[in-house]
Amino acid sequence: MNSNLTTDRPTFVTHLECAMTGERYEADRLHGLSRVGRPLLVRYDLGGVAAAVSRDAIAARETDLWRWRELLPVRRTGSIVSLGEIETPLVPIPASGGAEVLVKDEGRLPTGSFKARGLVMAVAMARELGVTRIAMPTNGNAGAALAAYASRCGIETIILAPQETPEINIREIAAQGARVYRVNGQIDDCGAIVGRGAAEGRWFDFSTLKEPYRIEGKKTMGLELAAQYGWALPDAIFYPTGGGTGLIGMWKAFAELEALGWIGAKRPRMFAVQASGCAPIVRAFEQGVEHAERWEDAATVAAGIRVPRAVGDFLILRAVRESGGVALAVDDDAILAAVDACARRDGLLLCPEGGATLAAYHKALGAGLVDAGERVVLFNCATGLKYPMPPAEATLDRHAEIDLSTL
Repeated sequence: MNSNLTTDRPTFVTHLECAMTGERYEADRLHGLSRVGRPLLVRYDLGGVAAAVSRDAIAARETDLWRWRELLPVRRTGSIVSLGEIETPLVPIPASGGAEVLVKDEGRLPTGSFKARGLVMAVAMARELGVTRIAMPTNGNAGAALAAYASRCGIETIILAPQETPEINIREIAAQGARVYRVNGQIDDCGAIVGRGAAEGRWFDFSTLKEPYRIEGKKTMGLELAAQYGWALPDAIFYPTGGGTGLIGMWKAFAELEALGWIGAKRPRMFAVQASGCAPIVRAFEQGVEHAERWEDAATVAAGIRVPRAVGDFLILRAVRESGGVALAVDDDAILAAVDACARRDGLLLCPEGGATLAAYHKALGAGLVDAGERVVLFNCATGLKYPMPPAEATLDRHAEIDLSTL
């Protein structure tokens, strides 16, 4: 077993607070949204963290998600359920058009996506707080991660997915022990059914940002980036944004690292990337408003960012604006072209959502929003092996006379 999972777990959680009003909530109790229906954020005694551990000590640990234990909420080692959450690599893509464009390849994580980060933390805390039955809406990869972790520790799980969710995701959710149902609607329609069941006491609602701990798992992306960049940060981050938990989590991570004195005040410009067929955050950003209206008739090949309404919309928009970043939309043709180009020219198979970040980088480069010489990180949020690929049908007949010069 990884040594990071067997050591004592000094934890420094002090309380939770409403992301909108700042109202405090008691730690170590089961919470959903705040009283005003907004996400709760976990707060830490960062002075205590700084006294207990140095960044050099962190750097000397095994490079997995649990190296950051002082900045994570799980108090009891026995609550942890792990499938091997590695630190994901930064992979250069020289053909991108930029001098230093790196892909943080989250497809290397358990269940093949960055959803493992958030769900491993949320499930560990559910286990610690005595939850026995969970329901959640998903566009695919989050459901797979929840099914894997919840089944591993014996929590019953019901998952609702839009009818157009990729078949591979439906099958992997079912194979990993959850009950999964297709719904003739979008992910927020699935979420409404989950919410109704939670109100009736049938299960705990694990929808994005409707429990406080998925953010804490996702923020490890930002913690890792700081360590991987030698306790600095890149100039810009392009993040595929549906519910936006990871973008919110990274922004939180950077603030905590600065408070610890481990990084300076400089922040990356945060680019929230959406598909033009479902771009509520982009529309709200362009309109200069704090909340995003629901996007009707959402449609895109990038299922993971097909989220018509995000409960953390104001947190996404604040991070983008405070960083000097931009919310950008790219169309499906550009997404698919970016996936194809990266595979053919750089040998890295992106998922459609990862392709969206590369397409958005090209768009930003053309518009002068980034310079070719800047240090840029694109997030590939899942392995491209989960998604349909173009057919490859060429054959050879071993019995025929083959002219090898034609191959």
